[in-house]
Amino acid sequence: MQPVRPFVDRDFRCEILVVGAGITGSLAAEHLAAQGHEVCIIDRQRPGLGSTTASTAMLLWEIDSSLNDLTAMYGFERAAGIYRRSFGAVSGLAELVNTHSLACGMRHKRSLYLAAGKVGARELKTEHELRMRAGLPGEYLDHLTLLEKFGLYREAAIHSIGSADADPLLLCQALLNVATMHGTRIFDASAENYDNSGQAVIVELDSGHLIEAKHVVLATGYVMPDFLDSSLHKISSSWAVATPPQPASAIWRDGALIWEASENYSYARTTNDNRIIMGGEDDDQVIEPEARDRLMPAKAEALLHRLNGLWSHAEPVAEFVWSGAFGTTTDGLPLIGRVPGHPRIHAAFGYGGNGITYSYLASRMIAASIAGNDQPWFDDFAIDRDAPEATP
Repeated sequence: MQPVRPFVDRDFRCEILVVGAGITGSLAAEHLAAQGHEVCIIDRQRPGLGSTTASTAMLLWEIDSSLNDLTAMYGFERAAGIYRRSFGAVSGLAELVNTHSLACGMRHKRSLYLAAGKVGARELKTEHELRMRAGLPGEYLDHLTLLEKFGLYREAAIHSIGSADADPLLLCQALLNVATMHGTRIFDASAENYDNSGQAVIVELDSGHLIEAKHVVLATGYVMPDFLDSSLHKISSSWAVATPPQPASAIWRDGALIWEASENYSYARTTNDNRIIMGGEDDDQVIEPEARDRLMPAKAEALLHRLNGLWSHAEPVAEFVWSGAFGTTTDGLPLIGRVPGHPRIHAAFGYGGNGITYSYLASRMIAASIAGNDQPWFDDFAIDRDAPEATP
């Protein structure tokens, strides 16, 4: 059951205003409200029906930049710390779902990081050794072992515990229900302007009414307001297909989450009813919805071709096809924290392929920042952080 969303028909004050009722906004609102804050949420559309619905909800702790690449950019200690926090974010989200018995179909999953493109067995072996050094879980599978255990014909893979999957829309709605039980109010409104010149943020709505908040949390997917910019950030589009339900014999072992160790990687997971979801074919030159829609048939065909090459036991037919835009960054890390020049406005953008994992991390970081408990490692994700000196 979705919370009621009245229109804003008057000016009012609140302690914390969350702009966006998708997965990031719902995680932030639930956590802040549970800490006793007075929280309000505004969104111009129904909760979860923006970028959240386009998510394939692979809750991976492994991030878009490999530990090897991130080490080249920032050094091993910093890179290892980032990976460990990503691992902890998935664990924390799973604990949250379990604590509140959130009905979102979450399943604990293992992941398979497959050799692809320029990344072969040697590179994956190096990656595995770095992960072991960082205290991260996983086992290296050579070609024969991968073929024997999973029936996948690739040069090598890293097999790891600690990931999960879930229904993103159900997760978002369940979190909002918990937040409203803590007193959170949700409104049907769109923010048009932000004035951060005093001891509060004045947010002007599309209706002309004003909301005065001590703090604002921007959780608007990939859409940044005019006063926020980052040289690290760009918008890209991704496509996905879902097959009809497959026989149990046509699903790979354990339904592990699969993704490739290449720059333009594909990824695959299964569903509770044995569908296979295949995603990828990312394109940063196609952003507008109409352009994405025009490419849907060609992208679907390409993804089914990739699926057939990955796992020929499945029926390569697309029963559902969809696409979405998302934010990415040069170093594969999100943009989380106070907006430069606007200390009362906090934001979370640039999730890349780790949307929900980073959303959970953002909710905890922003709550800590609002409480005045900033940590030195928050700088790893700062919106105004410097571009990496070395980009592999």
